[in-house]
Amino acid sequence: MAFNRSGFKNKNKKNSAPLSANPEAPIRVRTPRGKEVLGIVEQRVGGNRMLVKCFDGKTRNCRIPGRLRRKLWIREGDKVLVEPIEFEEDTKGQLFFKYTPAQIQLLQKKGFLEKIENEF
Repeated sequence: MAFNRSGFKNKNKKNSAPLSANPEAPIRVRTPRGKEVLGIVEQRVGGNRMLVKCFDGKTRNCRIPGRLRRKLWIREGDKVLVEPIEFEEDTKGQLFFKYTPAQIQLLQKKGFLEKIENEF
């Protein structure tokens, strides 16, 4: 740690080395498991709800659970992972993961988004 003459920490100096963005580092991408479905956010409806066009051909009214409400900032056009709700699988779901642009590119390379992009 860097201290100045009076014995306090020097706020001007950084304590740690800068994080380097290594483009060659492997990226882990969450893929759909079980009932989970990929989707694209079409419209914000209000509150914590939005309409999501899922890749199984259905449009679901999805909500963000309370534990993720402040962590997930969602806009129209974002690629997300949706879990359909048991009793209304065709119309409702829970949104619980948002993909970054780098993760979207990796999903396209793996073939998860390749067939779907042509439909939209």
